[in-house]
Amino acid sequence: MITEIVILAMIAAFLGLRLYSVLGRRSEHEEEVIPHRFERSEAPPQVDAAPRPVRQPVTLRPGDDRAPANEAGVRAIAAADGGFDLLGFLEGAKGAYGMILEAFWKGDKETLRELTDDDVYESFAGAIDAREAAGETLDNRLIRIEDATVRSAQLDGRTARIAVLFVADIAAVTRDADGAVIAGSLDDAIESRDVWTFMRNVDAADPNWILDETDEG
Repeated sequence: MITEIVILAMIAAFLGLRLYSVLGRRSEHEEEVIPHRFERSEAPPQVDAAPRPVRQPVTLRPGDDRAPANEAGVRAIAAADGGFDLLGFLEGAKGAYGMILEAFWKGDKETLRELTDDDVYESFAGAIDAREAAGETLDNRLIRIEDATVRSAQLDGRTARIAVLFVADIAAVTRDADGAVIAGSLDDAIESRDVWTFMRNVDAADPNWILDETDEG
């Protein structure tokens, strides 16, 4: 009797060990975590941060003998004003060109006062007054700015001056007091070439440039 009990106990123990070994391996296998595509432990390759933009040299036309002086002027302005960027300046100059023309055409002296110096403002304001006295209005459209190129750049003391040649297509119409067209056409844009000089004190907290001089290109 005792012998049979011992034999049964040994058989039970043997079966228990076999069952444990099978279930144990299944459990360990089921709990294994399979990494997915975005959970891999390998660190992604390091990518160097994008380099900071470098100030661009003045873009000049072939054969333009002003290149050395212009580049030297831009470098001097950049050295005096750490926030100066030539490409950013040219984009701002194109925006100012459009705003000032629109203000002049509409007779908006307030905007002109903010964007021009005293001499240029007086010239624009005088033309607006003469136009209004004649009962005339302008119905002009800036179609596009084809090009904006630095013609000269210099630092005079702490005052920076940059002259920009604008080549633009403008449709110009002059109307009389009754609204009738007396000159020009909106159907035919003409090329306009203007050299505008912008100025700014490099020590000023205000980052805006103002129109200092106008001339034909």
